[in-house]
Amino acid sequence: MKNLQITGRFNIQEGKTEDFKKIVSQCIAITKAKDKDTMQYDWFFNHDGSKCVVREIFKDSDAAVEHLNNLGDLINQLLEVADYSPEIYGNPSQEFLNAAAGFLPKVYSC
Repeated sequence: MKNLQITGRFNIQEGKTEDFKKIVSQCIAITKAKDKDTMQYDWFFNHDGSKCVVREIFKDSDAAVEHLNNLGDLINQLLEVADYSPEIYGNPSQEFLNAAAGFLPKVYSC
Protein backbone atom coordinates (compact mmCIF):
# COMPACT_ATOMS: atom_id res chain seq x y z
CA MET A 1 0.00 0.00 0.00
CA LYS A 2 1.53 3.27 -1.12
CA ASN A 3 -1.15 5.49 0.43
CA LEU A 4 -0.78 6.46 4.06
CA GLN A 5 -3.82 6.72 6.29
CA ILE A 6 -3.64 8.54 9.60
CA THR A 7 -6.13 8.77 12.40
CA GLY A 8 -5.24 11.46 14.91
CA ARG A 9 -7.08 11.68 18.22
CA PHE A 10 -7.07 14.90 20.22
CA ASN A 11 -8.17 15.38 23.83
CA ILE A 12 -8.81 19.11 24.04
CA GLN A 13 -8.06 20.95 27.28
CA GLU A 14 -11.09 22.21 29.15
CA GLY A 15 -12.09 25.66 27.93
CA LYS A 16 -9.83 25.49 24.86
CA THR A 17 -12.28 24.10 22.27
CA GLU A 18 -12.81 27.43 20.49
CA ASP A 19 -9.06 28.07 20.35
CA PHE A 20 -8.56 24.56 18.97
CA LYS A 21 -11.26 25.05 16.31
CA LYS A 22 -9.66 28.32 15.15
CA ILE A 23 -6.33 26.56 14.66
CA VAL A 24 -8.07 23.68 12.86
CA SER A 25 -9.65 26.19 10.46
CA GLN A 26 -6.19 27.51 9.64
CA CYS A 27 -4.89 23.96 9.12
CA ILE A 28 -7.72 23.20 6.71
CA ALA A 29 -7.14 26.41 4.74
CA ILE A 30 -3.40 25.77 4.40
CA THR A 31 -3.97 22.14 3.45
CA LYS A 32 -6.40 23.15 0.69
CA ALA A 33 -4.07 25.87 -0.59
CA LYS A 34 -0.68 24.15 -0.39
CA ASP A 35 -0.93 20.35 -0.21
CA LYS A 36 -0.69 18.62 -3.58
CA ASP A 37 -1.37 15.00 -2.66
CA THR A 38 -3.58 15.05 0.41
CA MET A 39 -6.52 12.85 -0.53
CA GLN A 40 -8.60 13.19 2.67
CA TYR A 41 -8.43 15.68 5.52
CA ASP A 42 -11.55 15.55 7.69
CA TRP A 43 -12.05 16.71 11.28
CA PHE A 44 -14.75 15.33 13.60
CA PHE A 45 -15.75 16.55 17.07
CA ASN A 46 -17.65 14.73 19.80
CA HIS A 47 -20.88 16.19 21.22
CA ASP A 48 -19.27 18.51 23.77
CA GLY A 49 -16.18 19.48 21.75
CA SER A 50 -13.74 17.93 24.20
CA LYS A 51 -12.43 15.37 21.71
CA CYS A 52 -11.58 15.54 18.03
CA VAL A 53 -10.54 12.99 15.45
CA VAL A 54 -8.80 13.90 12.21
CA ARG A 55 -8.85 11.41 9.32
CA GLU A 56 -6.08 11.89 6.77
CA ILE A 57 -5.09 10.02 3.64
CA PHE A 58 -1.97 10.93 1.72
CA LYS A 59 -0.87 9.69 -1.69
CA ASP A 60 2.43 8.56 -0.17
CA SER A 61 4.95 9.37 2.53
CA ASP A 62 6.32 12.34 0.59
CA ALA A 63 2.84 13.90 0.61
CA ALA A 64 2.58 13.36 4.37
CA VAL A 65 5.97 15.03 4.94
CA GLU A 66 4.90 17.93 2.71
CA HIS A 67 1.72 18.28 4.78
CA LEU A 68 3.67 18.47 8.05
CA ASN A 69 6.00 21.07 6.55
CA ASN A 70 3.10 23.13 5.23
CA LEU A 71 1.38 23.21 8.63
CA GLY A 72 4.57 24.23 10.39
CA ASP A 73 3.93 25.97 13.72
CA LEU A 74 0.18 25.29 13.60
CA ILE A 75 0.94 21.77 14.79
CA ASN A 76 2.65 23.17 17.88
CA GLN A 77 -0.30 25.47 18.48
CA LEU A 78 -2.66 22.47 18.43
CA LEU A 79 -0.42 20.64 20.89
CA GLU A 80 -0.53 23.62 23.28
CA VAL A 81 -4.29 23.12 23.76
CA ALA A 82 -4.71 19.37 23.23
CA ASP A 83 -3.04 16.01 23.73
CA TYR A 84 -2.49 14.11 20.48
CA SER A 85 -2.33 10.39 19.74
CA PRO A 86 -1.79 9.37 16.08
CA GLU A 87 -2.16 6.02 14.35
CA ILE A 88 -0.49 5.47 10.98
CA TYR A 89 -1.74 2.80 8.59
CA GLY A 90 0.35 1.70 5.61
CA ASN A 91 4.05 1.53 4.90
CA PRO A 92 5.54 4.89 5.84
CA SER A 93 9.01 5.89 4.70
CA GLN A 94 11.77 6.33 7.26
CA GLU A 95 11.75 10.06 6.47
CA PHE A 96 8.09 10.33 7.47
CA LEU A 97 8.60 8.18 10.57
CA ASN A 98 11.45 10.47 11.60
CA ALA A 99 9.28 13.56 11.03
CA ALA A 100 6.42 12.06 13.07
CA ALA A 101 8.55 10.46 15.80
CA GLY A 102 7.87 13.22 18.32
CA PHE A 103 4.15 12.38 18.23
CA LEU A 104 4.88 8.78 19.31
CA PRO A 105 2.60 7.28 16.66
CA LYS A 106 1.32 3.73 16.61
CA VAL A 107 2.18 2.27 13.22
CA TYR A 108 0.20 -0.50 11.53
CA SER A 109 1.89 -1.73 8.35
CA CYS A 110 0.70 -3.97 5.55
